Amino acid sequence: MSKAKAAPPPGCTLNINDPQVQEAAIRIQASYRGHRSRKELRERGPPKILQELKDVVLVEGSAAKLECRVSAFPDPFIVWFKDGKELKDGPKYCYVFEDPDFVALVVRDGVLADLGKYTVTIKNPFGETSGCACILVEVPAKVSKGPDNVKAKRGTTVVLKAEISGEPPPDVAWLKDGDDIEEDDRVFFDVGDTNTMLTIKNAKLSDAGKYEVFVENNLGTDQSFARVDIL
Repeated sequence: MSKAKAAPPPGCTLNINDPQVQEAAIRIQASYRGHRSRKELRERGPPKILQELKDVVLVEGSAAKLECRVSAFPDPFIVWFKDGKELKDGPKYCYVFEDPDFVALVVRDGVLADLGKYTVTIKNPFGETSGCACILVEVPAKVSKGPDNVKAKRGTTVVLKAEISGEPPPDVAWLKDGDDIEEDDRVFFDVGDTNTMLTIKNAKLSDAGKYEVFVENNLGTDQSFARVDIL
């Protein structure tokens, strides 16, 4: 003996002749066709960069993040390079995938050596694309190694040397007993990329005193002192 089917609960039946039901069905079909079309287009296309990488400034000791927005399906293979050398994902360089469309590289513990050109390559079975940007590093002015104390005889040449660093390159000044040194043919100083040197020719008793090298850029200042005795 057959069992009678239970009637569906109230509100769970649809009248296919209802205009509102027909309109909803049309919208659902159109939405599905649109989704399927978009998916097919993504599957057939190579990766594209939708938002380019931008240059960033990295302050010494901090971290910087390079990021771009991409379109790629299936999921792409990502590789980052610095000045043409591949970067491995690890403590220093961290590969980041924030969502299906954004990829990023985080550079930690910034140092001056991180300055350079960074490139990302994005590859899937249908093609490859790439983008690039620069990390600009800012380093506070610093006297890495100050001048040594000097004892010299009258008439000899005295040279004070200091190692300096900073990005942007710092302004450099030399002072004697707190006053700026006025350069001439006998007393003058030179500034290189990583050092500065004060030269005192034909040393006199009046050249004895406390000498200071002072460096400054927009991130900070530093100084170091040395004593010169003329015998």
